[in-house]
Amino acid sequence: MNKAEQIKRNLISRIEDSEDLNFLNALQTIFDSSEQALYKLSADDESSIKISHSEIQNGRFHKNDDVISEMKEWLKKK
Repeated sequence: MNKAEQIKRNLISRIEDSEDLNFLNALQTIFDSSEQALYKLSADDESSIKISHSEIQNGRFHKNDDVISEMKEWLKKK
């Protein structure tokens, strides 16, 4: 029996033996939240992310500190 099977059997046994409603509700919440996607991206979002990754891989980006410095200089001129 592998480690995952051992853990599953142990959890099943503990759940079956438990009468603690708070514990069971907490487990239910964990299971419910793990089944939900954290982020639901649209096709446009996924496309934008792929394009961004490509641009980064090809060196087409600016460091955040550089952009902030440029903006500060630009604001001084205003």
